[in-house]
Amino acid sequence: MVLTKSEMEIMDVLWNSNVPLSRSDLLARQEEKSWKDSSVHIMLNSLLRKGAIREVGFVKRTKTFGRTFAPALTREEYFATTIFCHNHKPQIVGLVKALLSREDIAPEELAEIKKLIAEK
Repeated sequence: MVLTKSEMEIMDVLWNSNVPLSRSDLLARQEEKSWKDSSVHIMLNSLLRKGAIREVGFVKRTKTFGRTFAPALTREEYFATTIFCHNHKPQIVGLVKALLSREDIAPEELAEIKKLIAEK
């Protein structure tokens, strides 16, 4: 699954939220956007088709009801899937080596990675 820039902006809002959001909630929380307010429903439907978000309920707004949405996958799960959706897939060992060479990995994160590898 590959998301457009506009879809990523919506996903960022959803990932940063602790609760499901409606269309109007998304519009209120998105400060800088590259899309028009009137096209948010098109992007939400696209994200639903791609499996990036899921519909989780309804909320009453004045006299009407609106759907609420939540991410169907975490930010990390999304980026992990994008690595392997290209024709030139990296080797797992080389990818892990490159990730571990980053300077910003905390010792606690390394300990958790070691634990995950041991469990696998």
